[in-house]
Amino acid sequence: MGLERLAVVCQDVNSLFDVDTVMNITNKVTELTGASYGQSVKMDVSLRVITDHIRASTFMIADGVLPSNEGRGYVLRRLLRRAARHGKLLGVNHPFLYQVVETVIRENENHYTYLRERAEYITKVVKVEEENFARTIDGGMAIFANMLAEHKAKGETEFSGADAFKLYDTYGFPIDLTLEMVADEDMTLNQKEFAQLMQEQKVRAREARKALGDLAWAGIDLGLDNTPTTFVGYTQNNCEAKVLAVCVGEEVSGTIAGGESGILVLDKTPFYAEMGGQVADQGVILVGNSRFQVTNVQKDKGGKYLHYGKMLNGSVKVDDLVCASIDVDRRKAIMRAHSATHLLQKALQSVLGDHVHQAGSYVEPDRLRFDFTHYSALTAEELAKVNSLVQNAVLEGYPIETREMPIEDAKAMGATALFSEKYGDTVRVVNMGNYSIELCGGTHLDNTAKVGPFELESESSVASGVRRIEAITGKACLEKMEHSQQMLFDAAMKMKTKPTDLLARIQAHMEELKELKRTIEQYKAKEASGEVERFLFGSHNVGGFKVLTAMVPNADAAKLRQMGDLLREKDPNVVAVLATVNGDKPTFLAVCGKEAVSSGIKAGELVKLVCTTCDGSGGGKPDSAMGGGKNVTKVDNALAMVDDFVTSKLH
Repeated sequence: MGLERLAVVCQDVNSLFDVDTVMNITNKVTELTGASYGQSVKMDVSLRVITDHIRASTFMIADGVLPSNEGRGYVLRRLLRRAARHGKLLGVNHPFLYQVVETVIRENENHYTYLRERAEYITKVVKVEEENFARTIDGGMAIFANMLAEHKAKGETEFSGADAFKLYDTYGFPIDLTLEMVADEDMTLNQKEFAQLMQEQKVRAREARKALGDLAWAGIDLGLDNTPTTFVGYTQNNCEAKVLAVCVGEEVSGTIAGGESGILVLDKTPFYAEMGGQVADQGVILVGNSRFQVTNVQKDKGGKYLHYGKMLNGSVKVDDLVCASIDVDRRKAIMRAHSATHLLQKALQSVLGDHVHQAGSYVEPDRLRFDFTHYSALTAEELAKVNSLVQNAVLEGYPIETREMPIEDAKAMGATALFSEKYGDTVRVVNMGNYSIELCGGTHLDNTAKVGPFELESESSVASGVRRIEAITGKACLEKMEHSQQMLFDAAMKMKTKPTDLLARIQAHMEELKELKRTIEQYKAKEASGEVERFLFGSHNVGGFKVLTAMVPNADAAKLRQMGDLLREKDPNVVAVLATVNGDKPTFLAVCGKEAVSSGIKAGELVKLVCTTCDGSGGGKPDSAMGGGKNVTKVDNALAMVDDFVTSKLH
């Protein structure tokens, strides 16, 4: 038996739902819904569904699952929406599940401590999902009312399966809720027709997923044919277009309102979708005074362009005629980096050899990352040569021409594939003055001169046999140059010289600093020698040995060792312990001259004794040893033990 089944036996209750930890959750649900447990079978079912589902959902979210339309995220969404649906059956028409989360956590946190740490996050996720579902229900209720009115106007007593399917498929309206509301109107629902349409939808969804791949909305049929979105962005920065589909969050919707995030699908677009290593365009989609801010664009395998973004104001609905406009300055910056990437590959092949092939890339505004096959790191000379070749190609001002042609003709021209992708019979060739000829679907400049300044920033290893170069172009390069120039002027001002004389002034200052450092070291050595002489003068005789202890203020370990070495060199009969305090921790150095060591007096034993007295430890060689303590108040006591240590060794 599992723990909960054992609890059922031990607590002498009828089911898992009657165990105290679970019943406490149910009690919270009854408090929020006003329902009474045990009043009726139907009510008990709803209370148990809510209790079970919110408990499971809380743990799933704590484990990192988020509501979505695929995989485990879809399971979580179904659990939450089914729980919310049973809340409506109990008469709750507002979000309430998130208020039960605290009770679930309280009943389980003793063992699952991470629940408390993530309580705020779990509550927020549940609440947002409830609110999204509530909007879906509210919208479906109005549509249901219109459909119902049409049926009644025709004198029909059967609600069509097609209307029920539309409510479910397009607006996410639960079929059991439709059944209940139809029954309340003394009507029946054509469930056979509904089931048939559901089966057809499943077939379409499977086919759509095959066509759309990972970017498809799993489980959702957008209701669109297989005609690809027409891309006009090679020659146009804006265009008129028709809205084919709208998604709000992850829900298919007929409209998107101000403040909501979602996706617009258009029949044609100037927006370049992220692919081939090039980031997507950004911009706006306008209809009247309504503005949708596009932040990302993805292209699915079916050829549809999905414009991700947020509705800043107004609204957009299906079939609206809109004006789609890209951010032109951003597009130009991307094109500078992309065209420079082609020049970079050509330069690398020229310097390193034909074995260099592209192994990945990422192109964003005025910045690029290029991975390529090569067996070793590039030398400084090779990097300089590559950088120079790219800059020369920019200065040459090669015209950039793009043409579509049969792939065989492209190969005959010597064109190579820049990106790791499959090519059809017809390909797009980007020719930069016959200097670089590549197959590429990205956007490019019309002349290499427009790349502007180019600079390699780094070269590193990505994997065995794969190197990575990062570079900047255009405005990013100019900004870096301006920043460097300003730093040069600021440095020259600090050094009180002209920028052209800065290097000579720095070299002169470095020589001055070296001389000052030598002078300081000499002074320190002389100072240490003088201190050692004073220490020896103040020593006292114990059995013929010069024993001394001393506190050295503001000293580090290096200074203590230096002074210890001088003591041993000056007198072979010396036995000394030097101490310093940094913060609240004492440090000790013990040294013994040659004669002292030969008589059995060892520095390692001595330093261990004084350190132990200060609740610390230490050790080392017979002639020099170091250690530390933890109790600064016992330093004097530790130093006072040196005489007794020497005496004990002599006897």
